[in-house]
Amino acid sequence: MKLTIIKVLALLCTVLILYLLLWPVSIDPVSWESPKSMGYIGAYEKNNKLEGMEFLSIGKYEEPEHIVYREGWLYAATKTGAIIRVREDGTELQEIVNTKGRPLGFDFDREGSIIVADPLYGKQGGLLKISNYEEGDTEIELLTDTAEETPLGFIDAVVVSNSGIIYFTDASQRTKAKEIGDVGRAGEIDILENSSTGRVLEYNPSTKKTRVLMKDISFANGLALSMDEKSLLINETGRYRIWKLNLESDQTLSTKDKSEFLEVLIDNLPGLPDNMMRGNDGRIWIGLIMSRNDFLEFSSDKPILRKMAMRLPAKMLPKGAGYSHVIAINELGEVVEDMQSDSIPYTNITGVTETVDALYFHQLNEMNAIGLLKKVDIEF
Repeated sequence: MKLTIIKVLALLCTVLILYLLLWPVSIDPVSWESPKSMGYIGAYEKNNKLEGMEFLSIGKYEEPEHIVYREGWLYAATKTGAIIRVREDGTELQEIVNTKGRPLGFDFDREGSIIVADPLYGKQGGLLKISNYEEGDTEIELLTDTAEETPLGFIDAVVVSNSGIIYFTDASQRTKAKEIGDVGRAGEIDILENSSTGRVLEYNPSTKKTRVLMKDISFANGLALSMDEKSLLINETGRYRIWKLNLESDQTLSTKDKSEFLEVLIDNLPGLPDNMMRGNDGRIWIGLIMSRNDFLEFSSDKPILRKMAMRLPAKMLPKGAGYSHVIAINELGEVVEDMQSDSIPYTNITGVTETVDALYFHQLNEMNAIGLLKKVDIEF
């Protein structure tokens, strides 16, 4: 009897090992050398500045992943496709539009239309223009879903310049968010693979042309323009760093090449950078959606281990913990503010929207609320 049990267990172990080694998966991990995390030291020293955060209810809507303040309203992109708006005190909640996809980053153009990155819209996602919503006759226009004849895989962040030029990120060409159907899982898969196929793009509304400005990015994420709008800052989530791109370049720049038009502004962040938003007094806010993951760092140059990890159940996919952490930097790449908490329920913070009186926090943690800290309660 004991011998039979041992044989069965041995067979099961063999099957499990063969499964982890050989079962087909959709990713082909790339070997790279992750910098060793320095942890929460220096400018990122542990603190509890996010303690005391209040919460504005947004009713049935969850996961306000991106928030923009405009003319007394907080606009938010939510999980079920709705873009909503609410007053700063949480009153007058309204649904502006539902794209039937998953809107992520967005901004306003000069006419007040909402320019939206929605990776789950339509057949493959795309850059959208939402207009006439104030008149009650809302229109959704697909501006583009390709760049230089290459389909967008995972459109993510958007910023509109004063001249009307639209800059946006295609987080990955390998990981198609529409095929996976969930932006969170798609992001986890792409970071696990780390194939660095993300891009930064420019859309010109006058010519209706889309141009690739930068490529070979490991999950191209949040964007912010410099004050003079001559440079663009880009979060590279999968490599824990922030780039600065000089927009005077007329070439498609690569993270693999040296160029006078491209530099790493901050490297080796203690978490994964997500949204990027300009604030007041030169601050540029960045949400660190998750802390660093030991397995992902250890296996960065061991792609076979990451391929094996992909064969695990979805909930066991290695990823960082949902720590509450945001930072603010200046255009020189200096960290001018760091706010953390290891006890509040508002985790997986993706970004920060700053107004005259308060900070509002974006998130992807399934809460139906917007986090709020009043400036009278904090110190800068």
